[in-house]
Amino acid sequence: MIKNSKNNLFFFFALATFVSCATNPDTRKNDSTSTTTVEFWLTNPDRTALFQSQNVSQTTVTGNIPLLEVFESQTYQSMDGFGCALTGGSAILINQMGMVEKDALLKELFAADGKNIGMSYLRISIGASDLSDRVFTYDDLPYGQTDTAMTQFSLEPEQKDLIPILKQILAINPNIKILGSPWTAPVWMKTKNSSIGGSLKPQYYATYSKYFVKYIQGMKAAGIPIEAITIQNEPLYGGNNPSMIMTATEQTAFIKNYLGPQFKTNNIETKIIIYDHNADRTDYPITVMNDPDAKKYVAGSAFHLYGGTIDDLAKVKTAHPDKDLYFTEMWVGAPGNLANDLSWHVKNLIIGGTRNWCKNVIEWNLASDPNENPHTDGGCTQCLGAITLDGNNVTRNPAYYIIAHASKFVRPGSVRIGSTSSTTLPNVAFKTPDGKKVLIVLNDSGNLQIFKLTAGNNPIAVTLKAGAVATFVW
Repeated sequence: MIKNSKNNLFFFFALATFVSCATNPDTRKNDSTSTTTVEFWLTNPDRTALFQSQNVSQTTVTGNIPLLEVFESQTYQSMDGFGCALTGGSAILINQMGMVEKDALLKELFAADGKNIGMSYLRISIGASDLSDRVFTYDDLPYGQTDTAMTQFSLEPEQKDLIPILKQILAINPNIKILGSPWTAPVWMKTKNSSIGGSLKPQYYATYSKYFVKYIQGMKAAGIPIEAITIQNEPLYGGNNPSMIMTATEQTAFIKNYLGPQFKTNNIETKIIIYDHNADRTDYPITVMNDPDAKKYVAGSAFHLYGGTIDDLAKVKTAHPDKDLYFTEMWVGAPGNLANDLSWHVKNLIIGGTRNWCKNVIEWNLASDPNENPHTDGGCTQCLGAITLDGNNVTRNPAYYIIAHASKFVRPGSVRIGSTSSTTLPNVAFKTPDGKKVLIVLNDSGNLQIFKLTAGNNPIAVTLKAGAVATFVW
């Protein structure tokens, strides 16, 4: 649970307390006697602070030190949210907890108030992912059988764990956005009779489109709205269990001739997001959207960062500025290293992803047990959850703190705004729907670093340890 702290840290912050002025907001901006209260939350790589609210005192700003400023007039993308992948294995582990402990954990993760971190975006698998306890789809058949009419489609595999947990989450946060991604089509639709690799046979393009429609309609009937789907997780990698290859040419044809028209015919408003793979192959989503008949059905492109650099994403935005970008997966390898994981993920995903137009950031994955289970035979054996669950015992891991620094404060509908670009102090700023400003800063210099932050009418002095992450709200 998040705690308040008065740790004796090497930190200087101004709470910037000025004399209050009871005027309208526009008047206060220009009044040197107005009050600005700066809230800040800190994570240190040495664990002396783990996403803790700090009590601070005012300091005097002197000397030639770097200045970070926020520029409200510079506006970029609106944000959909921050969160994790609720894998099938995550749902199993959470559902096995005691009722009281489960309720408390879900509130901590998803409620947007008090001591909670308020995750606002989830990714789930359509059928099994490699972090499910077994491989399955929603229309598995004996070898040699087919079901082109989708009469045997069933969400029964999700009735025990995933759907009940999603319902509890939605009761806590009815506005949470949910993205669904398939790891494979049913094997009878594929070029090889295996859950591993293979491609979707063209003769089943229409059938697989119906599969998506059935899924979205079935989840809606269960009380679970699906905000968006990606068409295939990691479509250029066929070595996972499960997995499926889908080239850019194949995805283009599938969207424009089958999935897009099926969504339109069935009045499906769920967004279609393409690609869902690494940043080193930006040619893939650009190729799909270069086809105008496919592009008209596409909301945007999704990315992982196991290849390429986060700056590569801007190439897609430049090529198709009218379409959105999403960051949907990056893992933390077990056993985790807070110092390395915190700085890399905050720099590349929370800051880099959003500075490169991503509307969300999703970590892989939400929960695992102490042995990084469950997973399929051949699935990821070293994927560390944002939390480790050992029965009712909860351990918070690096991804928990990485996401918390954004999810608690950058609520859906926030808009990214301009801020000072800095190599040693990478940062990103947002303006929230209620008019607050949020600045997330990483000390990436390798040394203790002092800087000035403009918050309100006067700059305040800040000292951050090497590798520390701070979120400021005012």
